[in-house]
Amino acid sequence: MRSARTLAAFLVVLSVGSGVAGCGGSALSAVLAPPSDSGLRPKGQTVSGTVERVVDGDTVHVRVEGQDVTVRMIGMNTPETVKPDAPIECFGPESSEFAKASLTGQPVTLEFDDSQGMTDKYGRTLAYLWQDLPAGGRRLFNLDAVSGGYAYERQYGATPYAWKGEFAAAQRAAQEQDMGLWGAC
Repeated sequence: MRSARTLAAFLVVLSVGSGVAGCGGSALSAVLAPPSDSGLRPKGQTVSGTVERVVDGDTVHVRVEGQDVTVRMIGMNTPETVKPDAPIECFGPESSEFAKASLTGQPVTLEFDDSQGMTDKYGRTLAYLWQDLPAGGRRLFNLDAVSGGYAYERQYGATPYAWKGEFAAAQRAAQEQDMGLWGAC
């Protein structure tokens, strides 16, 4: 098992040269109540950082040991807002705003999933994003986004990711309740 310092050094190497490439009102204020510990814990190796910038609902820039790392969140996909030559999709702005309001400037823990590899085809680091809460504990942002209808559960490739069961159940519940994009689009 790699140490956090070794993982951070590895992420720094990955980040060099990595680039990143609507609907009506939002219920964002109701969702952004002070979060409590989810009771869940990372299953894989982790490294800590701070979210510097949100690109869109599923891609962020995280500062890890002084380096900017572009992170594509595992297990979720949000409607497009910044994809070149693509229209802004329904609920995309709301998904991006949810991520910005929840994550910008916040301490996070990146969890890696051996089944998914370290990077995607665009060179972005693949990880789950755990929010480190001020009162202690953590929340899995990826799961919260799917639960709130801000993201679709999404598996890339043939190998299921570690949190797939939880994400699929969260999406079913969001669909049944017409949460977020399920009620708007």
